[in-house]
Amino acid sequence: MAGIKSLAKDTAVYGLSSIIGRFLNWCLVPLYTQMFPPGEYGEVIYIYTLVALALIVLTYGMETGFFRFANHEKYKDPMEVYSTALISLSVTSITFIALVAIFLSPISLTFHCANHESYIMMMAIAVALDAFTALPFSYLRYAKRPMRFAGLRLINIGANIALNLFFILICPWLWKQAPGWIAWFYDPDFGIGYIFLANLITSALNLLLLLPELKGFKWKFNPALWREMIGYSAPLLVLGLAGIMNQNIYSILMPLLYPDKANAMTQVGIYGANYKIGIVMVMFIQAFRFAYEPFIFARAKDRGEDKLQSYRDAMKWFVISAMVIFLGVMFYLDILRHFIASTYFSGLKVVPIVMIAELFFGISFNLSLWYKLTDRTAWGMWLSLFGLAMTIGLNVLLVPHYGYMGCAWAAFGCYGSMMAASYILGRIYYPINYNLPKLSFYFISAIALWFFSEIIAIEAKPWINMLVRTPLLLAYIYMALRMEKVQLSFRKR
Repeated sequence: MAGIKSLAKDTAVYGLSSIIGRFLNWCLVPLYTQMFPPGEYGEVIYIYTLVALALIVLTYGMETGFFRFANHEKYKDPMEVYSTALISLSVTSITFIALVAIFLSPISLTFHCANHESYIMMMAIAVALDAFTALPFSYLRYAKRPMRFAGLRLINIGANIALNLFFILICPWLWKQAPGWIAWFYDPDFGIGYIFLANLITSALNLLLLLPELKGFKWKFNPALWREMIGYSAPLLVLGLAGIMNQNIYSILMPLLYPDKANAMTQVGIYGANYKIGIVMVMFIQAFRFAYEPFIFARAKDRGEDKLQSYRDAMKWFVISAMVIFLGVMFYLDILRHFIASTYFSGLKVVPIVMIAELFFGISFNLSLWYKLTDRTAWGMWLSLFGLAMTIGLNVLLVPHYGYMGCAWAAFGCYGSMMAASYILGRIYYPINYNLPKLSFYFISAIALWFFSEIIAIEAKPWINMLVRTPLLLAYIYMALRMEKVQLSFRKR
């Protein structure tokens, strides 16, 4: 149980930084949309989509590979693993920057940024720095230093927000009042370029703050170890790319599939805005992922039933926590919906579907330990590609008839299928006897409470609904804790 308490504590710390960070970055969206026309803001979204894909390519699964081999019985010195991975990432990051600099013009033309080559160059350097510093952040997780991890993340986020406010709000005001003060560095025509400049500066700041994690050990490259790490991590690259596409491909497919082309982007906007209401579930899963990988590899050294019980307990508490989050969002949706404009309220019906889809994704991540611990990461790649095929197929089938609701059900079907497939394969290669009846009970009882709350809801009296739903939420939490307390007491006997 001590391991689960440690996992819960680390998840809470990682979760705090994730929640605060995502919320603060989300608050920049109104600033961007107020200060820049849609075409320019669209360019920002487009470039950051490319950045997300490039970051996965440039880290090529080395974070998970580090956790695996730092805990591997074959390699006794985790710092040799760390050093080998760092050298690998530094070489690929520097090579990436050099290639972009050499071929900047054709790359900018290919990605529709021919008139803004500086944007591409800045983000190429930023993403290369982020790829390299991803490993020191992973080392902090391995060393069980969540407070430093969270602190550095929050410093980075705070600096990025401060620089955005400085360049986008303060500098234009100073330009009007006293241009001589800032004329030496500020160009009012640079526009959205300052968003990318702020990102570049904060990425460089990250590297400086992480210098202590780059000292105090012997830098050594082990070619044999590196080949094993690449063999283990390469499939995770495909897994990561497929995962990013699973999350974002709707915005590409819907304009192509929706019959009313004039209304297609409206459908994308409604779905995307309402998806953000369920962001709490996404943040919880991300926080859990940060804590879970070091946890499973550390526990892999244990023997016998204790190790398997730790994995079962982690799954159980994950499902309980996720269902509490689900009920919290759904019970208080009358308040949370005001995070988006009223013109988007027609899409609120996607919220429960996408939240359950994200729950399935989180369970799939829980189940992924079987291929990570048995060095069968290729299965992770195939599962992700299977999920991507499901996403594309279901979107093609459903979007022409149901619009953004088709996207929601496609996500539900994709992650549900991946969860089921991972469980079946895990039973073959690394069997863990999860308590399926209890897990199902927690899931079904939460869904039943939500349905009950909808049946008794009074449409014109949202405050009464919340007064009724709060005891239901507390009752669910009490029930779960009571059940686990009885189980723990039984074990002591």
